[in-house]
Amino acid sequence: MSRSKVISDSLGALTIASLLAVYLIWGSTYVAIRYTLDSVPPFLLAGGRFLVAGALLLGFLVVRRTPWPSACEWRDGAIVGILLLTIGNGGLVLSETLVPTGLAAMFFAATPLAATLWAGALGQWPRPWQWFGVLLGLAGVAILVAGTQLKTDTRAALYLTIAVASWTLGSVLAQRRLRPAPGAMGFATEMIAGGAVLMILSVAAGEHLSGPISPHAAIAWTYLVLAGSLLGFSAYMYLLENVTPALAMSYGYVNPVVALFLGALMRGETLSPRELVASAIIVVSVLLLTVRRRIPLAKE
Repeated sequence: MSRSKVISDSLGALTIASLLAVYLIWGSTYVAIRYTLDSVPPFLLAGGRFLVAGALLLGFLVVRRTPWPSACEWRDGAIVGILLLTIGNGGLVLSETLVPTGLAAMFFAATPLAATLWAGALGQWPRPWQWFGVLLGLAGVAILVAGTQLKTDTRAALYLTIAVASWTLGSVLAQRRLRPAPGAMGFATEMIAGGAVLMILSVAAGEHLSGPISPHAAIAWTYLVLAGSLLGFSAYMYLLENVTPALAMSYGYVNPVVALFLGALMRGETLSPRELVASAIIVVSVLLLTVRRRIPLAKE
């Protein structure tokens, strides 16, 4: 039995609110992650963030007597959570131990581009005119990687490449192939699974707190749990269920602007002219990929 639906770019009030959440909140999480990394190691930071947020959401839903997910829904939720949060967000956090927040955010501007390629691999390739956007975006990413900071630290480039690839694969699979529990219960299972694996990695890596957590780090981590995870991730998963992949991932070219502004304002970070040019090219490419798309989705 299959059920089909057409997901469009029509903007209702909840869709607009969700877009604003992923645009503004996720743009600010790059800086919040960097502040938290001053006191908390990367896997512990990310794992604790998602595990706590997922547990809070799950507890709220249990109190409201929301139906418990089936075994298959837990499985699919775990797959999405590991791809998006363990590998995707985990790779981002690792990269921020090596490069400024603005540069990491700019690299993630390639998410709509990567999602287009994953969607093509699953059977829906771009229209001919959109291939120009794909190639332009690849050129922008190549220029960005050739920039001084990523060129001199291949680990950061590797972490970010894996993170973007995994995040977008998980997003596309969540729309097209996998069926986590519906609504907020699905978000909770994804955060719990992704966070649990990150905590296992933290233990395996021997991570521990080297001293007391600074007030700035504590505030930033709390913001990541409440705003970045509970609000931001839930808003993103809502968008994946209700709008096109291109529109859902359009945060990719808004977040860098927010992150660059906050990084410069709060941490005194700067970017080279080469990196700014690469960012502009990536923005143009994803605009080409997001204009006037209407994608029919079928879930088996």
